[in-house]
Amino acid sequence: MRALIFSALLAVISGCGGSQSPSLENGEWIDLTHSFDDRSLYWPTTSPFVLSTVSEGMTEQGYYYSAYAFQGSEHGGTHLDAPVHFQAAGQSTDEIPVESLIGPAIVIDVSEKTASERNYGISADDIRDWESEHGQITGQPVVLFNTGSAKLWPDAEAYLGTTRRGPGGVAELSFPGLTPDAADFLAHERNVRAVGIDTPSLDMASSAAFLVYRILFDKNIPGFENVADLSGVPPLGAHVFALPMKIKGGSGGPLRIVALVPD
Repeated sequence: MRALIFSALLAVISGCGGSQSPSLENGEWIDLTHSFDDRSLYWPTTSPFVLSTVSEGMTEQGYYYSAYAFQGSEHGGTHLDAPVHFQAAGQSTDEIPVESLIGPAIVIDVSEKTASERNYGISADDIRDWESEHGQITGQPVVLFNTGSAKLWPDAEAYLGTTRRGPGGVAELSFPGLTPDAADFLAHERNVRAVGIDTPSLDMASSAAFLVYRILFDKNIPGFENVADLSGVPPLGAHVFALPMKIKGGSGGPLRIVALVPD
């Protein structure tokens, strides 16, 4: 069974283009997912994650048994944003092809710039700067942006810019994100398969029109948000596996995202 699963995954990767398929048994696996718990960070106007106990302990029959119930919004913790989130005709969570969620990865590190400017807007020039060092983006990769924000998790004040909940909290948000010109460059000039970032939003905290979402999702390019520490993933050569909860008709969902860095 394990061999069949590996073969299926390799078949998906081999169709990604732009990078040689890795061996799934040779390399370092890096978990890029924040655990879901009572400290998970959520958008100020959404319901946070709650885990409640249904049963836990020894049964009358003499064996241990535990079961829990969870609740929370689609958009919190490490999660997927489906195109339908900002495009009426966009794909819902269950409609996103697996090929859009698994593929070669590139990591663009802008952490030095965000260290001095918390509300930094990642521009198309930042992407071009990466290309000047590593080559033009090809092969429909998953593009991940490392702003250095993951190290601030789960400190809401540092990560979100506020601990306030509700609409008032939205007005106080502070974190880096993409600019519309960066989104347009990725969607129309580089044909990427997905875009992820280690902040709560692909758009900058100050965005009111959410143009980044609208540009990417118009091309059915899904987003990954609140990605965990990307410092161990190289600029080129890794493969990403980002599999969300398959919510029928959903606009997003909890995401388990990992990277394989080949030996």
